Amino acid sequence: MTSDSIEFECELPDPPEKVWRALTVPDLLAAWMMPNDINPEIGSRFAFTRPDAPIECEILDAEPERLLRYSWRERPAPGDAPDPLGGPPDSPLDSIVTFTLDRTVSGGTHLRIVHDGFARVAAVAIVGAGCRLSLNAHGPKQTIAANTPRLFLRAA
Repeated sequence: MTSDSIEFECELPDPPEKVWRALTVPDLLAAWMMPNDINPEIGSRFAFTRPDAPIECEILDAEPERLLRYSWRERPAPGDAPDPLGGPPDSPLDSIVTFTLDRTVSGGTHLRIVHDGFARVAAVAIVGAGCRLSLNAHGPKQTIAANTPRLFLRAA
């Protein structure tokens, strides 16, 4: 993890097979993220669909039920305000998202999500939106995210 990363870790009662499906089946991933056309094979390109502009991604690493890593290239929407920290309004967010799944002793999943290259942009978005997101509210290994992993497991 780098200094501009956001990390989230949690223990889920569901097995890695179910968590993997929630991360890699387009309809299940869309239920908690955004519509997408993910194909979890290394080198595969996919996009998350947003009303203003897609988020372009590429699978960098995929080990079923263990590891999923993809690039995340997000272009700002037309007319976005300038970056309050000094960057131009049209700078893309180029980052990497990594999901690591480890089976727990009880048969559940220890899930770790790291979004590298995202912290500065997220902080600006949180402040700008007035969001009450609390980072590390429950200790250093449990960062609170807007969409917790428990949401995506309902349908998986």
